Amino acid sequence: MPTFCASDGTRLAYRETGAGTPLVCVPGGPTDSAYLGILGGLSAHHRLIVLDLRGTGRSAIPEDTSSYRCDRLVDDVEALRAHLGLPRIDLLGHSAGANVVTQYAARHPERVERLVLVAPGLRAVGIEIAGETRRELARLRKDAPWFPEAYAALEAITEGRGGGTDWDVIAPFFHGRWDEAARQHHAHARPADTQAVALFGAEGAFTPVATRAALATLSAPVLLLAGEYDLNSPPTSVAEFAELFPVASLVVQPGAGHHPWLDDSGRFVETVSAFLDLSGGRRGPG
Repeated sequence: MPTFCASDGTRLAYRETGAGTPLVCVPGGPTDSAYLGILGGLSAHHRLIVLDLRGTGRSAIPEDTSSYRCDRLVDDVEALRAHLGLPRIDLLGHSAGANVVTQYAARHPERVERLVLVAPGLRAVGIEIAGETRRELARLRKDAPWFPEAYAALEAITEGRGGGTDWDVIAPFFHGRWDEAARQHHAHARPADTQAVALFGAEGAFTPVATRAALATLSAPVLLLAGEYDLNSPPTSVAEFAELFPVASLVVQPGAGHHPWLDDSGRFVETVSAFLDLSGGRRGPG
Protein backbone atom coordinates (compact mmCIF):
# COMPACT_ATOMS: atom_id res chain seq x y z
CA MET A 1 0.00 0.00 0.00
CA PRO A 2 1.66 3.29 -1.05
CA THR A 3 2.35 5.98 1.53
CA PHE A 4 3.41 9.62 1.62
CA CYS A 5 4.48 12.09 4.25
CA ALA A 6 2.05 14.74 5.54
CA SER A 7 3.29 18.26 6.24
CA ASP A 8 3.77 17.42 9.93
CA GLY A 9 5.71 14.25 9.18
CA THR A 10 2.87 11.77 9.76
CA ARG A 11 3.06 8.84 7.35
CA LEU A 12 -0.26 8.44 5.53
CA ALA A 13 -1.43 5.57 3.34
CA TYR A 14 -3.68 5.35 0.32
CA ARG A 15 -4.76 2.65 -2.09
CA GLU A 16 -5.25 2.74 -5.83
CA THR A 17 -7.69 0.67 -7.87
CA GLY A 18 -8.81 0.89 -11.47
CA ALA A 19 -7.51 2.93 -14.34
CA GLY A 20 -8.32 6.15 -16.12
CA THR A 21 -8.74 9.66 -14.78
CA PRO A 22 -7.72 9.85 -11.11
CA LEU A 23 -10.44 10.42 -8.53
CA VAL A 24 -9.19 11.20 -5.02
CA CYS A 25 -11.63 9.78 -2.45
CA VAL A 26 -11.91 10.83 1.19
CA PRO A 27 -13.85 8.49 3.52
CA GLY A 28 -16.12 9.40 6.39
CA GLY A 29 -15.99 8.32 9.99
CA PRO A 30 -13.15 9.03 10.44
CA THR A 31 -12.70 5.31 9.84
CA ASP A 32 -10.78 2.82 7.74
CA SER A 33 -11.44 3.65 4.10
CA ALA A 34 -11.89 -0.07 3.33
CA TYR A 35 -15.66 0.38 3.75
CA LEU A 36 -15.71 2.34 0.48
CA GLY A 37 -14.47 -0.73 -1.40
CA ILE A 38 -14.39 0.09 -5.11
CA LEU A 39 -17.47 2.29 -4.76
CA GLY A 40 -19.77 -0.17 -6.43
CA GLY A 41 -17.52 -0.60 -9.45
CA LEU A 42 -16.62 3.03 -10.09
CA SER A 43 -13.04 1.77 -10.41
CA ALA A 44 -13.99 0.39 -13.83
CA HIS A 45 -14.29 3.98 -15.04
CA HIS A 46 -11.76 5.89 -12.95
CA ARG A 47 -8.52 5.37 -11.08
CA LEU A 48 -9.66 5.56 -7.47
CA ILE A 49 -7.09 6.99 -5.07
CA VAL A 50 -8.56 6.34 -1.63
CA LEU A 51 -6.95 8.06 1.34
CA ASP A 52 -6.72 6.51 4.79
CA LEU A 53 -7.20 9.49 7.09
CA ARG A 54 -4.57 9.85 9.81
CA GLY A 55 -5.03 7.36 12.63
CA THR A 56 -7.23 5.09 10.51
CA GLY A 57 -6.57 2.11 8.25
CA ARG A 58 -2.87 1.89 7.52
CA SER A 59 -2.09 5.55 8.18
CA ALA A 60 -0.04 6.40 11.23
CA ILE A 61 -1.37 7.88 14.45
CA PRO A 62 -0.12 11.48 14.62
CA GLU A 63 2.00 12.76 17.49
CA ASP A 64 -0.19 15.87 17.67
CA THR A 65 -3.72 14.56 18.13
CA SER A 66 -5.19 18.03 17.53
CA SER A 67 -4.40 17.32 13.87
CA TYR A 68 -7.44 15.01 13.83
CA ARG A 69 -9.54 18.17 13.53
CA CYS A 70 -11.47 18.39 10.27
CA ASP A 71 -9.88 21.62 9.04
CA ARG A 72 -6.41 20.19 9.74
CA LEU A 73 -7.19 17.15 7.57
CA VAL A 74 -7.46 19.50 4.60
CA ASP A 75 -3.67 19.74 4.68
CA ASP A 76 -3.42 15.97 4.23
CA VAL A 77 -5.51 16.09 1.06
CA GLU A 78 -3.28 18.82 -0.30
CA ALA A 79 -0.16 16.81 0.60
CA LEU A 80 -1.61 13.82 -1.26
CA ARG A 81 -2.31 15.96 -4.33
CA ALA A 82 1.26 17.24 -4.32
CA HIS A 83 2.60 13.70 -3.80
CA LEU A 84 0.63 12.50 -6.83
CA GLY A 85 1.97 15.37 -8.93
CA LEU A 86 -1.50 16.44 -10.04
CA PRO A 87 -2.00 20.18 -10.63
CA ARG A 88 -5.78 19.74 -10.23
CA ILE A 89 -7.87 16.89 -8.87
CA ASP A 90 -11.28 15.35 -9.13
CA LEU A 91 -12.29 14.95 -5.50
CA LEU A 92 -14.95 12.77 -3.85
CA GLY A 93 -15.98 12.92 -0.21
CA HIS A 94 -18.42 10.62 1.56
CA SER A 95 -20.30 11.45 4.77
CA ALA A 96 -17.92 13.18 7.22
CA GLY A 97 -15.28 13.12 4.49
CA ALA A 98 -17.42 15.58 2.55
CA ASN A 99 -16.71 18.11 5.32
CA VAL A 100 -13.01 17.69 4.60
CA VAL A 101 -13.25 18.03 0.82
CA THR A 102 -15.71 20.93 1.10
CA GLN A 103 -13.18 22.83 3.19
CA TYR A 104 -10.46 21.79 0.75
CA ALA A 105 -12.47 23.29 -2.12
CA ALA A 106 -12.98 26.48 -0.11
CA ARG A 107 -9.28 26.78 0.67
CA HIS A 108 -7.81 25.52 -2.62
CA PRO A 109 -10.40 26.25 -5.34
CA GLU A 110 -7.72 26.45 -8.01
CA ARG A 111 -6.79 22.81 -7.30
CA VAL A 112 -10.30 21.36 -7.76
CA GLU A 113 -11.40 20.14 -11.19
CA ARG A 114 -14.68 18.51 -10.15
CA LEU A 115 -16.23 17.82 -6.76
CA VAL A 116 -18.45 14.86 -5.81
CA LEU A 117 -20.22 14.89 -2.43
CA VAL A 118 -21.87 11.56 -1.59
CA ALA A 119 -24.35 11.51 1.33
CA PRO A 120 -22.42 14.54 2.56
CA GLY A 121 -21.88 15.69 6.10
CA LEU A 122 -23.15 19.25 6.54
CA ARG A 123 -21.22 20.64 9.50
CA ALA A 124 -18.66 22.48 7.37
CA VAL A 125 -21.40 24.72 5.99
CA GLY A 126 -23.48 24.93 9.16
CA ILE A 127 -26.66 23.26 7.90
CA GLU A 128 -28.71 21.95 10.83
CA ILE A 129 -31.05 18.97 10.48
CA ALA A 130 -34.24 19.19 12.51
CA GLY A 131 -35.38 16.16 14.48
CA GLU A 132 -38.74 16.21 12.71
CA THR A 133 -36.96 16.04 9.34
CA ARG A 134 -35.36 12.78 10.42
CA ARG A 135 -38.63 11.47 11.84
CA GLU A 136 -40.53 12.17 8.61
CA LEU A 137 -37.85 10.42 6.61
CA ALA A 138 -37.82 7.47 8.99
CA ARG A 139 -41.58 7.03 8.71
CA LEU A 140 -41.18 6.23 5.02
CA ARG A 141 -39.93 2.84 6.24
CA LYS A 142 -42.91 2.16 8.54
CA ASP A 143 -43.75 -1.14 6.83
CA ALA A 144 -40.33 -2.68 7.49
CA PRO A 145 -40.29 -5.40 10.17
CA TRP A 146 -37.50 -3.68 12.07
CA PHE A 147 -39.26 -0.27 12.08
CA PRO A 148 -40.95 -0.21 15.53
CA GLU A 149 -37.78 -0.89 17.50
CA ALA A 150 -35.62 1.32 15.30
CA TYR A 151 -38.08 4.23 15.41
CA ALA A 152 -38.30 4.05 19.20
CA ALA A 153 -34.50 4.24 19.38
CA LEU A 154 -34.51 7.17 16.96
CA GLU A 155 -37.02 9.00 19.16
CA ALA A 156 -34.79 8.40 22.20
CA ILE A 157 -31.72 9.76 20.40
CA THR A 158 -33.61 12.75 19.01
CA GLU A 159 -34.93 13.64 22.46
CA GLY A 160 -31.48 13.36 24.03
CA ARG A 161 -32.16 10.27 26.14
CA GLY A 162 -30.68 7.64 23.83
CA GLY A 163 -27.96 5.26 24.96
CA GLY A 164 -25.05 3.62 23.15
CA THR A 165 -27.05 0.62 21.93
CA ASP A 166 -29.67 2.87 20.32
CA TRP A 167 -27.18 3.83 17.60
CA ASP A 168 -26.90 0.21 16.52
CA VAL A 169 -30.67 -0.23 16.65
CA ILE A 170 -31.25 2.64 14.19
CA ALA A 171 -28.68 1.26 11.72
CA PRO A 172 -31.38 -0.01 9.29
CA PHE A 173 -32.41 3.59 8.65
CA PHE A 174 -29.03 4.20 7.01
CA HIS A 175 -29.41 1.44 4.43
CA GLY A 176 -31.79 1.01 1.55
CA ARG A 177 -32.03 -2.71 2.34
CA TRP A 178 -31.35 -4.14 5.78
CA ASP A 179 -30.05 -7.50 4.61
CA GLU A 180 -27.02 -9.56 5.58
CA ALA A 181 -24.72 -7.55 3.31
CA ALA A 182 -25.87 -4.33 4.95
CA ARG A 183 -25.37 -5.79 8.43
CA GLN A 184 -21.83 -6.85 7.61
CA HIS A 185 -21.03 -3.49 6.06
CA HIS A 186 -22.35 -1.69 9.13
CA ALA A 187 -20.19 -3.82 11.41
CA HIS A 188 -17.02 -3.32 9.36
CA ALA A 189 -17.48 0.42 8.84
CA ARG A 190 -17.44 1.34 12.53
CA PRO A 191 -14.66 3.76 13.51
CA ALA A 192 -11.90 2.08 15.51
CA ASP A 193 -10.09 5.20 16.74
CA THR A 194 -12.53 6.91 19.10
CA GLN A 195 -10.11 9.77 19.65
CA ALA A 196 -10.04 10.56 15.92
CA VAL A 197 -13.83 10.69 15.93
CA ALA A 198 -14.04 12.79 19.08
CA LEU A 199 -11.51 15.38 17.87
CA PHE A 200 -12.75 15.58 14.27
CA GLY A 201 -15.26 18.26 15.21
CA ALA A 202 -13.30 19.93 18.00
CA GLU A 203 -13.59 23.67 18.52
CA GLY A 204 -12.36 25.53 15.45
CA ALA A 205 -12.88 22.60 13.07
CA PHE A 206 -15.61 24.39 11.14
CA THR A 207 -16.00 28.00 10.00
CA PRO A 208 -19.33 27.88 8.15
CA VAL A 209 -19.61 31.57 7.29
CA ALA A 210 -16.17 31.72 5.69
CA THR A 211 -16.64 28.36 3.98
CA ARG A 212 -19.97 29.40 2.48
CA ALA A 213 -18.47 32.63 1.19
CA ALA A 214 -15.64 30.75 -0.50
CA LEU A 215 -17.95 28.13 -2.04
CA ALA A 216 -20.10 30.89 -3.53
CA THR A 217 -17.24 31.70 -5.92
CA LEU A 218 -16.18 28.11 -6.70
CA SER A 219 -16.07 27.61 -10.48
CA ALA A 220 -15.66 23.82 -10.38
CA PRO A 221 -18.82 21.80 -11.08
CA VAL A 222 -20.23 19.90 -8.11
CA LEU A 223 -22.35 16.75 -7.86
CA LEU A 224 -24.28 16.18 -4.64
CA LEU A 225 -25.73 12.68 -4.37
CA ALA A 226 -28.23 11.89 -1.62
CA GLY A 227 -29.95 8.65 -0.73
CA GLU A 228 -33.75 8.76 -0.65
CA TYR A 229 -33.88 7.24 2.86
CA ASP A 230 -30.68 8.62 4.37
CA LEU A 231 -31.30 9.97 7.89
CA ASN A 232 -27.71 11.18 8.19
CA SER A 233 -27.89 13.39 5.09
CA PRO A 234 -31.58 13.91 4.25
CA PRO A 235 -32.30 14.86 0.64
CA THR A 236 -33.91 18.16 1.67
CA SER A 237 -30.79 19.13 3.61
CA VAL A 238 -28.48 18.10 0.76
CA ALA A 239 -30.64 20.22 -1.57
CA GLU A 240 -29.99 23.18 0.73
CA PHE A 241 -26.28 22.40 0.50
CA ALA A 242 -26.45 22.36 -3.30
CA GLU A 243 -27.75 25.92 -3.33
CA LEU A 244 -24.44 27.15 -1.94
CA PHE A 245 -22.55 26.35 -5.16
CA PRO A 246 -22.67 28.32 -8.42
CA VAL A 247 -22.51 25.15 -10.54
CA ALA A 248 -24.16 22.18 -8.82
CA SER A 249 -26.21 19.11 -9.70
CA LEU A 250 -28.35 17.36 -7.10
CA VAL A 251 -29.28 13.70 -7.54
CA VAL A 252 -31.45 11.77 -5.10
CA GLN A 253 -30.92 8.04 -5.61
CA PRO A 254 -34.21 6.15 -5.17
CA GLY A 255 -34.28 3.45 -2.50
CA ALA A 256 -30.81 4.32 -1.23
CA GLY A 257 -29.50 5.07 2.23
CA HIS A 258 -26.21 6.49 3.43
CA HIS A 259 -24.12 4.16 1.24
CA PRO A 260 -25.79 4.42 -2.18
CA TRP A 261 -23.15 2.35 -3.97
CA LEU A 262 -24.32 -0.63 -1.88
CA ASP A 263 -28.03 -0.18 -2.53
CA ASP A 264 -27.81 0.13 -6.32
CA SER A 265 -24.25 0.01 -7.58
CA GLY A 266 -25.25 0.34 -11.22
CA ARG A 267 -27.24 3.51 -10.70
CA PHE A 268 -24.56 4.98 -8.44
CA VAL A 269 -21.73 4.32 -10.87
CA GLU A 270 -23.76 5.62 -13.81
CA THR A 271 -24.59 8.85 -11.97
CA VAL A 272 -21.07 9.61 -10.78
CA SER A 273 -19.24 8.56 -13.96
CA ALA A 274 -21.69 10.51 -16.15
CA PHE A 275 -21.09 13.64 -14.09
CA LEU A 276 -17.32 13.26 -14.24
CA ASP A 277 -17.38 12.60 -17.97
CA LEU A 278 -19.92 15.23 -18.98
CA SER A 279 -18.34 17.97 -16.89
CA GLY A 280 -14.88 17.09 -18.13
CA GLY A 281 -14.72 20.04 -20.49
CA ARG A 282 -15.34 22.65 -17.80
CA ARG A 283 -12.32 24.37 -16.36
CA GLY A 284 -11.97 26.71 -13.43
CA PRO A 285 -9.13 29.14 -12.82
CA GLY A 286 -5.60 27.85 -12.58
